[in-house]
Amino acid sequence: MNADFTATVLKWYEENRRELPWRDTHDPYAIWLSEIILQQTRIEQGRAYWQRFLERWPSVEALAAATEDEVLRLWQGLGYYSRARNLHKAAQQIVAMGGFPKTLEGIKSLKGVGDYTAAAIGSIAFGLPAAVVDGNVYRVLARHFGIDTPINTTEGKKLFATLAQELLPHDRPADFNQAMMDFGAIQCTPSSPRCLLCPLMEGCEALRTGRIQDLPVKEKTLKIQTRHLAYLYIRCKGHTAIHRRPAGDIWQGLWEPYFMEHSENDPVQYPVSPVQCLKRNVRHVLTHRIILADFYFSETDERPALPDDYIWIPESAIDQYGVPRLVEKLLTEVAALG
Repeated sequence: MNADFTATVLKWYEENRRELPWRDTHDPYAIWLSEIILQQTRIEQGRAYWQRFLERWPSVEALAAATEDEVLRLWQGLGYYSRARNLHKAAQQIVAMGGFPKTLEGIKSLKGVGDYTAAAIGSIAFGLPAAVVDGNVYRVLARHFGIDTPINTTEGKKLFATLAQELLPHDRPADFNQAMMDFGAIQCTPSSPRCLLCPLMEGCEALRTGRIQDLPVKEKTLKIQTRHLAYLYIRCKGHTAIHRRPAGDIWQGLWEPYFMEHSENDPVQYPVSPVQCLKRNVRHVLTHRIILADFYFSETDERPALPDDYIWIPESAIDQYGVPRLVEKLLTEVAALG
């Protein structure tokens, strides 16, 4: 039964595989880079960033020698910036090791690399017999085998990892892992899966029992928090003030203009006047929180007193600093002022 499943998925893959540039190489650096970029990113967006990173830093040694600011700047727009910081630190780890680790444990020791990413890199770059389990794999296995154990529980993670490993052909681990990801992305999609054209339909428990939309099961554990921010772009004789966001919060290490966090109905105090409102309640959605931001602008002939961590830079130099996507929106509003 399991052998039939594996053979069917591999045959489907041979006929339907997605053509992706990182599949044309066994270079662990290029493969690792693609996996980190694609962790929270759509393929089409990720492809452009992958190409930019390889053009800017064609080797892991080149990436390791870059500054964190340079890496964050090129990453700008992808979000989840901890990935970029971890990417940079891992590059330095790899150089310190004398080269890319070739064992699963060695790959897992890299900053920002978990079980899934290590299995993907290990199987594709080195042929290691390690099964990947991501959202696509959870969905395909849960539906086909009729598994209703929640995928975000310890029991569920162990169950699906064991099943995926049992299905993995040791002579074609890379093909099978990529086949499962493609099958979930193209055939067994979250909504409107192509069940009537599916080569696995005869053995699919979810199709047989009418539970396609019910599987996989995920326990609701996230509580969404709403935060209110006010950004003030201060222009003073061709300069503006920015500071780097501290550790322990969203957008760590990125730069932003003067900002204040406040409760929904609290008045906001500004360090300068007059202040012009550019836009209110700009909605920015993150994984665990919703940001509602107000954008303000002020032009002054004297630099106001700001906290010590703010620096003044020429307005023309702002593009040299990595900023969150929300701040990009603010800068667009400011640019429209002229």
